[in-house]
Amino acid sequence: MTSASEDSKTSAILSSAFQAFATYGFRKTSMDDIAKGAGMSRPAVYLHFKNKEAIVRELTQFYYGEKTALVAEALSGDGTLPQLLEQAIQVQSRGMAEILASPHGLEMLDATKSMSTDIIQDGEAELTRLYADWLRREDAAGRAHLPVGPDEAARTITASLKGIKMTASTAEEYEQSVSQLAALLGAALEVR
Repeated sequence: MTSASEDSKTSAILSSAFQAFATYGFRKTSMDDIAKGAGMSRPAVYLHFKNKEAIVRELTQFYYGEKTALVAEALSGDGTLPQLLEQAIQVQSRGMAEILASPHGLEMLDATKSMSTDIIQDGEAELTRLYADWLRREDAAGRAHLPVGPDEAARTITASLKGIKMTASTAEEYEQSVSQLAALLGAALEVR
């Protein structure tokens, strides 16, 4: 069991690393930069993380843990199918525009993808499962029009969001595309 003090140190390191990666890029960020931002010595950071790659993996794990919880909460709320889907897509997408707006946002995404492939696959699979289970419940209750099965529809949702993240060239384009996707899918899946 980790202590609250250890958890706060880990949080400080992760927060500092994220800021440093956004400011300097992954390659140019040093463990000293991370330590300074966390208010710690470099050896103290090494007590928590072996290297920058381990920090990226932990940041990725944290990201998917947080997004999974937020999407699950959004999908279990009250509202119409389009409203719930829009809420889930918005909470899943929140923060990505800031990353894309960062001078080193694309580098951060590339580093994450190359160092955390397994975590990304598991996280995307869990998000897909959440959407599929929700669509299955909505379909059983007669509130969803599914031209394909719930698993296929869920894969389309998560793959589309991932595609927007990888192809948007600006934060504004990303936010606009996410909003358009939420509206389009909500309208397509709503029973009329």
